[in-house]
Amino acid sequence: MDIFLLLAPLIVLEAILVIVALLAWFKTDKTNGPRWLWLFIILLLQIIGPILFFIIGRRQQ
Repeated sequence: MDIFLLLAPLIVLEAILVIVALLAWFKTDKTNGPRWLWLFIILLLQIIGPILFFIIGRRQQ
């Protein structure tokens, strides 16, 4: 049970990060690379995927 108490904040933070990244992905028309690939990166790479999307995935206009 102690391990859950240590991991709970990290799990909540990761869930919020994924939700915000998915909302940004949905609103972004153009990305650096295929848009569908960024969806898989956000969903499958846990914490690193959404961070990568915000750093290099979104095309600045």
